[in-house]
Amino acid sequence: MTDYSDLKALYVNCSLKKTPGDSHTQLLMNASAGIMEAQGVGVEHLYLLDHQVPPGVYPDMTEHGWDRDDWPAIWEKVLAADILIIGTPLWLGEESSVCRVLIERLYAMSGELNDKGQSVFYGKVGGTVVTGNEDGIKHVAMTTGFAMNHLGYTIPPQADCGWIGEAGPGPSYGDEVDGKRAGFDNEFTQRNTTIMTWNALHLARMLKHAGGYPREGNDRNAWDAGARFDFENPEYRS
Repeated sequence: MTDYSDLKALYVNCSLKKTPGDSHTQLLMNASAGIMEAQGVGVEHLYLLDHQVPPGVYPDMTEHGWDRDDWPAIWEKVLAADILIIGTPLWLGEESSVCRVLIERLYAMSGELNDKGQSVFYGKVGGTVVTGNEDGIKHVAMTTGFAMNHLGYTIPPQADCGWIGEAGPGPSYGDEVDGKRAGFDNEFTQRNTTIMTWNALHLARMLKHAGGYPREGNDRNAWDAGARFDFENPEYRS
């Protein structure tokens, strides 16, 4: 049996609700986290609106005019996690504004390197959880998945899950409807949440076992020192 107990997962909820207890997105994130916890993974939840995280693309926005920035402390949690799962509600088919701030602040760290000269995000796995009552799960998963991948996260197969109910206004995930919780019995959501979670686990296990990615061809320090890793620059003649 595979041991996942040395892995750490961070679930960041980008809901617009003032408190996490009102978040429908948190309910579906909890379902995914429960699978990881059952496998011994160290799981931590972070509700972004519990913190003051200004928009921007710098590691510490207090150096750019803001009175307070909780991002440096949050960054330590992101850095320690092998798996990052971003949760967001849908509004007008897009991720929340809070989610965009998270992506900006992750991008602010894109200059950080690991001890191999690679992006500090190399060897980490990303996934997305989306809830709402309108279309857009795949679009949001595409946006967040690309952002994480561009930074250096590895995205496993079927790395997203969500619940939007029927098209048009209606109950959100977990709402009480006729004595039942909306979406809890939806097999499609259950299946995708399970597959997303397990694929993140499998990939994180493989990457950690391998010690991340080999440094050949992606060592930025070596590139800056003149290495070109077999890239041949074509000659241009007039």
